[in-house]
Amino acid sequence: MTANLSKEELELRCKQFDENYKYVLSRIEAAAQKAGKSASDIQLLAATKTVPVEVINHAIGRGITLIGENRVQELCQKYDDLDKSATRHHIGRLQTNKIKQVVGKVQMVQSVDSLKLASELSKRSLDMNLTTDILVEINIGNEVSKSGIPADETEEFLHQIATFEGIKVKGLMCIPPICENDKEIRGFFDKMYQKFIDISAKKIDNISMDFLSMGMSGDFEQAIQSGANIIRLGSVLFGAREYK
Repeated sequence: MTANLSKEELELRCKQFDENYKYVLSRIEAAAQKAGKSASDIQLLAATKTVPVEVINHAIGRGITLIGENRVQELCQKYDDLDKSATRHHIGRLQTNKIKQVVGKVQMVQSVDSLKLASELSKRSLDMNLTTDILVEINIGNEVSKSGIPADETEEFLHQIATFEGIKVKGLMCIPPICENDKEIRGFFDKMYQKFIDISAKKIDNISMDFLSMGMSGDFEQAIQSGANIIRLGSVLFGAREYK
């Protein structure tokens, strides 16, 4: 998906990204230090929903190595023009009838939230002689309106999908409830981190707890302090999204 940006508009968007990126990196560094970590321990995923491919490629040229798309149609529209040097993740809700369009275009699906989805990803990956990395999405706030595995069913779900060929579980992901203050959001992130650590300690066959993906533009510093090693940032990098 390329945009009909004028040269001036493109230059402005790219300049905005450059300024935002520098500021975000400094905030990641500060949050990591506060948590007793190095910024190099944190993977910054640029969430590129609605962002023109020209701006995405500029961001990759400036050092972004990981991008994530929420919508399958948008991923497919942008795909041919994307700089393939960056790793690509699907980070939005994924319907099983869209799996054929995703497998092979992304290295990881961060939003696996059902046996059916895991099974279909497995089948399609095997058909293409690929292994697709996945994160299991946890509904850490037990919100009816959100997707994700209930937190207390995480281990059971992991055991159920551990034997699926063609996919490899690499960790967990969450989108916590909207919170009114730092203490509240940290409570959900800390609960998620504890789940991540508990499962790591169990050493379930064929399950790797390498990545904990949590934190977005409004709460990534709290997520880092609670143990996230992937943060998914959109508007704080690219500016407010422009919906059409």
